[in-house]
Order: sequence, then structure tokens, then C-alpha cells
Amino acid sequence: MSESYENEQWWLATLGRTAIWARLRVLEGGTAQVLDSDGNTLPYDSEDTARAALMDAEFVQYDGLDEDDAAARGFALAELAPPQAGSDEALAAAMVQKLPPRH
Repeated sequence: MSESYENEQWWLATLGRTAIWARLRVLEGGTAQVLDSDGNTLPYDSEDTARAALMDAEFVQYDGLDEDDAAARGFALAELAPPQAGSDEALAAAMVQKLPPRH
């Protein structure tokens, strides 16, 4: 049984034409968890600490991206959306996405 959370944020890093996702959840107690692309759930003492760790790893918050930000990373916003799955285990398998080649 997973803990209930106050909000969920998707974060994105890119490596060439590969998108790597991370999901940050802020839990009711004020702590945070990041589900990484390897399927690991990483605990943090606060949302700020989790956000800083993601930024240190060159992730950006997906909700904050605009077309110019996306273009600077080599993709269009319409090319991708956060993965969805029925469980964290299934979600982990979709956390790395290959983008189609650009023509």
C-alpha cells in the first residue's frame, strides 16, 4: 500500500533522442519520494531536497517546459507525455522513452 500524496510532478531529462522520466510525489507528512527510471523509489526529507536532487541530475520539471525549452533539448512538446501505468513496477518500464528520429 503506497502512502497518500499531496501532489505529483513529472521531471524530464534528455540524452540525445532519449527521454528519461522521474516522478516526484510530495507526501502528506511533507516528505517526498522520487520514482526514478530504474524503478527505485528514493526518499527525501522535503520537496525542496527532492527538487534539488533532480535539478542536480539535469532534470527539468515537465510542467514548466515551453516549446522553446523543448526545442533546446532537441524535441517538440507534442512528441512526448509522462508515462502512465497501473503500478509503479509497470511504470518503471516506461520511464525511458526513445523519441523518433528527426527528419
